[in-house]
Amino acid sequence: MLVLKPKTRLGSTDRKRSPANNTNRFIKFALNGKWVKVRAPPAKTLLRLLREEFDLTGSKPGCEAGECGACTVLLDGFPVTSCMVLTAQVEGRQVTTVEGLSKHGHVDPIVKALVEEGAAQCGYCIPGFVVAARGLMKEVRHPTRKVIHVALSGNVCRCGGYSKIVDAIAKVAGRRAKVGRAR
Repeated sequence: MLVLKPKTRLGSTDRKRSPANNTNRFIKFALNGKWVKVRAPPAKTLLRLLREEFDLTGSKPGCEAGECGACTVLLDGFPVTSCMVLTAQVEGRQVTTVEGLSKHGHVDPIVKALVEEGAAQCGYCIPGFVVAARGLMKEVRHPTRKVIHVALSGNVCRCGGYSKIVDAIAKVAGRRAKVGRAR
């Protein structure tokens, strides 16, 4: 088990100085398949914990109000905006970031399809879309384009690359359907 001591960083956005915020506690949870234990304020957001304590920067701080989806992670297999989840809420739970989706050096099929379709423009939103799509694929084996649109409705792409993003995810869903029929 990995145990980390809290880092102090200048410019951190967690500046509230209430007694509850200053009381660091050990939090134990599974991060990308490995159990970790970290000492952190329970009111710190999961987004900040992942970026500042674990150097996992795939989840992006966009709006930090749960509206844009750039910080999406899987919590017990379901997509959540990590900027709205407090560290104390992940105690004993499973957290999967975009970094945790690649297995044994293999690129996630969704990432591969996004590249093939030319869906990543600036790339800032892409990790959130990948994680949200992975959460969808876990729940719905062969999602339709309409289901994909609904599942990704919490993610914002300022470059306007939605159709290519949906095309890429539909492509992965289509591959899964072909594999399922071949069995």
